[in-house]
Parts: sequence; C-alpha cells; structure tokens
Amino acid sequence: MLINMDRFQRLILTTIGAVVLTVCFSTSFVNAQNFEKKVISSPDAPEAIGPYSQAIQVGKTVYLSGQGPIDPKTQQIAPDASIEDQTRRVLDNLKAVLVAAGLTMDHIVATTVYLKDVGEFAKMNMVYATYFKSAPPARATVEVARLPREAKIAISAIAVAP
Repeated sequence: MLINMDRFQRLILTTIGAVVLTVCFSTSFVNAQNFEKKVISSPDAPEAIGPYSQAIQVGKTVYLSGQGPIDPKTQQIAPDASIEDQTRRVLDNLKAVLVAAGLTMDHIVATTVYLKDVGEFAKMNMVYATYFKSAPPARATVEVARLPREAKIAISAIAVAP
C-alpha cells in the first residue's frame, strides 16, 4: 500500500503548527500575567494576629484578609464600641491596607462581612454604604458565633488594580 506522502506531510506539519501555536499562546499568557505572590502590609492597619498577611497581591488582584475593629495604634478594640463604630474602624483598616497597595476603596470588587449579630445588619449597612458610594462591590454577609477578640464585625475583601 502506497501512502500519499504529500497528504501525510501536511498532516504532520499541521499538527506541529498547532502544538507550536499552543505553546506560544500559553507562554505569552503566563508571561502576560504576573503570578508572583507579593505581601502587602500597612503600619496604619492592625498587625496580623496569626500566621497570615494583611493582604496578598497576585497579578492585578489583591486579596485582603479579614479585618477586625482593632485600632492599629493600640492593637485593641475600643471598649463599648457600637456596631457603627466597629464598622468604621474595620473599613478604615481595609482602606489603609489598600493604600499600601496603591489602591482605593473603589478598587474593591467583593467583600464578605462577618457579623456576630445579624440583627445589627441595618446599622452596619448604613456605615458600609458611606464607604461605597458608586458601584458598590459584590457582598456576602454571614452571621457567625464568635469573632476574634469578641469583635462584632470583620470584613474581608478582594480588590483589582486597573
């Protein structure tokens, strides 16, 4: 049986071409994305109280660890602070970490709010809304049994750089 070499050669060349294009595309995509993990830290936010970072940046995405209502100067929660006061402190802490990454609250695309008492949702939400005036981020809110240091609220976030 004779093999049509012309057709066979075209098939081989086409296959090799497809493999080369796939490798080139994959390499360009990986090179276009910066997958290096960078630690973001701010002295204007509370120090991490465990083995974690205030935030991690991978490419254009910044993953902000959950912030509690801890005053970065005293490393304490203000005694008898209301849910409104604690919400402001948490959002100011997130803002400080974003500033260290060269970003603003407008760069946040998603948050997760952890409330000790979901009955305080409306009060929290009134303060929260003042930090996200236009195009607020996607959000999930959950009630939890306890938070570190008996906080009433914690918020984690994801931001994307332009």
